[in-house]
Amino acid sequence: MPCVNPDGKPTDSGINMLRAVQSGKQTADDIAVATGMPMYRVRSGLRELVDAGFLLRGDDDVVSLSDQGEALV
Repeated sequence: MPCVNPDGKPTDSGINMLRAVQSGKQTADDIAVATGMPMYRVRSGLRELVDAGFLLRGDDDVVSLSDQGEALV
C-alpha cells in the first residue's frame, strides 16, 4: 500500500504519517508508534514522501515537513 498516489497526492496512510511528523514525531521509530504502522511500511512511506517533496530528510534520518507537506496537514 503506497503512501503517495500515482497522481502525486498522499494516500490516507501518507497523510497519517505527515500528521505524525507535524506533531513532533521525527524518526521512523516514533512515526511507527504514533501511527500503528509496521516499521517496513513507515520506512518505505518515508522514502515515498521525501521523493514526492512532502518531507525533508535531515541528519540521522530525522524528517521534517517541507512547505508542500505543511500545506497538506
